[in-house]
Amino acid sequence: MNASYEWLRDFVRFDLGPEPLRDLLTSRAATVDELVRLRADLSEIVIGRVVEAIPHPDSDHLWVTKVDAGGAELVNVVCGASNVTVGTLYPFAPVGTTLPGGLKLEKRKIRGAISEGMLCSPRELGLGTDHQGIMALDVEAAPGTSFLDAVAIGDTRLVVDVLPNRPDLLSHEGLAREISAAIVSPLLVPKIPGAPPPSDAIDEGEPLDVIVEDRQGCPRYMAAAIGGVKIGPSPPWLAARIEAVGGRSINNVVDATNYMLHAFGQPMHAFDFNMLAGSRLVVRRAKAGEKIKTLDGVVRSLDPGTTVIADGASPQAIAGVIGGEGSEVTEATTDIVLEVAAFDPRRVRATRRKLGISTDASYRFERGVDITALPRHLAFAVDLIIAVAGGSAAGPRVDVVGDLPTMPTIPVRTARVQRLLGEPIEAAEAESLLSAIGFSVVRDEKDEVMSVTPPSWRSDVVGEPEVIEEIARLHGYDIFSAEIRPFRPGNVPDSPLHARIARVRSGCVAAGLLEARPLPFTRQNDDRSIRVRNPIAEDEAFLRQSVLDTLARRAEFNLSHMQRDVRLFEIGAVFARGETVAGSLPDERMHAAALVMGHRRPPHFTEPKPPAYDEWDAKALAESLGEYAFPGQSISCIPAEHDALWTVMAGNTKIGVVRSVPLDGPAWAAPAFGVEINLDASIPGHSAGIDPAQEISTEKTIGRGVYKPIAAMPAIEVDMALIVPDSLQAADVERVITQSAGDLLEKLVLFDEFRGGEIPAGSRSLAWALTFRHPERTLRDREIQGRTAKIVKTLEAELGVKQRTA
Repeated sequence: MNASYEWLRDFVRFDLGPEPLRDLLTSRAATVDELVRLRADLSEIVIGRVVEAIPHPDSDHLWVTKVDAGGAELVNVVCGASNVTVGTLYPFAPVGTTLPGGLKLEKRKIRGAISEGMLCSPRELGLGTDHQGIMALDVEAAPGTSFLDAVAIGDTRLVVDVLPNRPDLLSHEGLAREISAAIVSPLLVPKIPGAPPPSDAIDEGEPLDVIVEDRQGCPRYMAAAIGGVKIGPSPPWLAARIEAVGGRSINNVVDATNYMLHAFGQPMHAFDFNMLAGSRLVVRRAKAGEKIKTLDGVVRSLDPGTTVIADGASPQAIAGVIGGEGSEVTEATTDIVLEVAAFDPRRVRATRRKLGISTDASYRFERGVDITALPRHLAFAVDLIIAVAGGSAAGPRVDVVGDLPTMPTIPVRTARVQRLLGEPIEAAEAESLLSAIGFSVVRDEKDEVMSVTPPSWRSDVVGEPEVIEEIARLHGYDIFSAEIRPFRPGNVPDSPLHARIARVRSGCVAAGLLEARPLPFTRQNDDRSIRVRNPIAEDEAFLRQSVLDTLARRAEFNLSHMQRDVRLFEIGAVFARGETVAGSLPDERMHAAALVMGHRRPPHFTEPKPPAYDEWDAKALAESLGEYAFPGQSISCIPAEHDALWTVMAGNTKIGVVRSVPLDGPAWAAPAFGVEINLDASIPGHSAGIDPAQEISTEKTIGRGVYKPIAAMPAIEVDMALIVPDSLQAADVERVITQSAGDLLEKLVLFDEFRGGEIPAGSRSLAWALTFRHPERTLRDREIQGRTAKIVKTLEAELGVKQRTA
């Protein structure tokens, strides 16, 4: 579906540009695959500013100018326009540009002066007939900016991928209906330039002779006669609308029917009334052996099951597919019959396939048109044709119709909406969303069930699931929570290794560790190392043999940024040389490792200097991780040989190691200790499945890691002592500090409490350490002073808390 940006604005007023409009339609209705600027022939034109202009020494009407076109140097341009002025912006075509008329610009001499491009007039750009003066621009744009980006010239085509279940979107009205609901702006009826004012008068004259024999193939057929038309070129506005969607302007009447197809999604056909034998139209099945020469010049044989529009003698159109050449509108036509109908989609599809022809009309009829909208569309089309081709109605309009289909009333349970979508969408909100796109909603007294009736143009909505889907898309898929909910979509159990990794990860997070995700490469090079053939970096060209090796590098990075307290874990692959044949792939195993150093607990005023991690903490952590990995096994740590502190055992099987981790760090760095567990370890008698009685407590294991880069900018730390009444909790003070400090406050720690001395009775002194940091630049002292002053002022105003001065 091709849609015109400017045409959509005829149906609904909006201020969105083409790009935001594309995003809106894609998120709510149908994917916009492409935006096409219709004046692509001006894509090479840029904005140029005249910096200097002097008269040509050898001419009384030429100017020698220097133009800033956004390049490193000014461009010499010879200009023959009298309105060139210094400092003004103009469209500039550099050397190599092909102008709309086909002229390709080259560097040339004009009466001895070099010219390296052209300052353009409206005529040279195809924007008017004036070629005497260049086109001065009143825009705010830098030299070198694309002319199309700086000036609103030409329309933009939106290429929309409409799915088969949404035929209502195969029109500008359908797309505008979605825009109208999204931006809460009324849907409009386009104005027809030159149309007569609407009238309630009944058209006089003899009615058309219309007979519908094939009611199954044509549930509704309408026609109107218009006499005295003059066939000719379409007015510019109509031709522009047709060309904007990729069509070709033919004549005013044919263009009017194409306008109806693209504007309202309703195919129409105009017959030359004087070429209809017997002055009648008969909708019937084709007879055996009948043929028709269609508008594409091909003579086609018709099967008896084909629905045709015939006159008194022969078929004149194949219903829903293509018209015939015999009653085609030509320059000699003066009277027309305008047809608007609804044909059976299955019959149209079968006919189209059998004949091997596809048209814009068949594409829409196959998906279904709104049968109840036919009278409105016919009235609009008659006014449009009279406005662009003259003439007047020649008799009353004919409407042959049986029982119109009724839309089903669908009961929708509010609880079902929330259960399917996983979001608490109230009945009132659902009603508002659906009503905005034409649905009728009636709620019961308790808002437990809604009776929803789709509009006539939404034949795809037939049950409760479709209504709930509408609520979901109108609510906005991007608004739904991204949280992964605890449910199992099938009955296939997780891989044992996957379940083991999940338990270990949850246990590490519950223990206060942060997950690292480095690449599995290292600089370690020894007899057991495996070199990568195409390493990302030469200083890390080997596959790691231990996860602690890459964690150690992360710890060193932390230390280089003054982060002395490190609690990291990683779950990843380690590699060892294959022991089968030379050149075989390395053995790969999954390990989990943790590295801790620095304070065991965050500093607090009750414990300003908490103890540091030691080997016993690492031992306890190893035993805990072993229990997470292999629940039900007897996990223990025994003294290790060589460079390790302990060997981690599961029963009689070695599953890991605890060691001291050497780091290249500063002198003030605390010792680092590491734990590494082999998650692929094979333990005799251990089942991959988990006995529910042995399942690790959810309260102990559930947690979520938060990934964020270590700050590269330096922090500024400020201590603030406050006089706080005993009746006021420290948490209330912290809340106000956090709100007043803004997003630069990285950390807030209460580190001291003092009573007595000069502190008033009934109060105590509380001291906080505030850490400020900007993610992209170094903070200035003036910024921090301003924020701390604001904090003190807010605390005194809201809580009566004052800063301690002594």
